[in-house]
Amino acid sequence: MKKFLADESGATAIEYGLIAAATGLALVLVMPTIKDRLGNTFNNISDNLD
Repeated sequence: MKKFLADESGATAIEYGLIAAATGLALVLVMPTIKDRLGNTFNNISDNLD
């Protein structure tokens, strides 16, 4: 029982899961802004090439 209670491998897996979830949420929140800015940049380049 002591060995089971001292085992922290499950906690490490949960921490990695939380980090992955936070990273995914950050990407979901930032992607629309990046998409718009990147689209505007390519439109400006295209307009200048014409």
